[in-house]
Amino acid sequence: MIISSVREGRFAPVVTDWFVSRAETHGGFEIDVIDLASVNLPMVLPSRDGAPSPEAAAALEAVSPRLEAADAFVVVTPEYNHSYPASLKNVIDWHFTQWQAKPVAFVAYGSVSGGLRAVEHLRHVFAELHAVAIRDTVSFHGAWIQFEEDGRPKDPETVNAAAKTMLDQLTWWAQSLREARERRPYQA
Repeated sequence: MIISSVREGRFAPVVTDWFVSRAETHGGFEIDVIDLASVNLPMVLPSRDGAPSPEAAAALEAVSPRLEAADAFVVVTPEYNHSYPASLKNVIDWHFTQWQAKPVAFVAYGSVSGGLRAVEHLRHVFAELHAVAIRDTVSFHGAWIQFEEDGRPKDPETVNAAAKTMLDQLTWWAQSLREARERRPYQA
């Protein structure tokens, strides 16, 4: 699971904590949360043949093996200016093979659109990386008023059902693509 917001005072932990509880209840997942607020990847990428700086190499060592080991991803993202945060684009761009032939699901939040415009942009980016975007998304419109002060959703039946549907699809794709990668390594 990737928490993409790095903004001070962010709402992402509330949404993420709720979704982690849904994934744990669903079962079948070993959850590893990568919080991009604690990942210090530089915004400047090395040249195609160049090696990353020592600072970048250290940050990559903390993230890349975790992405490589994952069979599936869930991106928790807000919508900033009709798209997703730069922190998420940065971690995506630092990696390539780690995303290939793996499913990606989205939990989005925002105001009027509930983060869905960010998700639509992400679908194109992950398609370019040979990842499979899960059709169903969990979305919180006006997220700040959708949760109780203790972090529980105000309408748990609806959002829990949406999470279950998405997690069911993610499970199927994760298992199917893992089996396929084991039989025939993916070639991009």
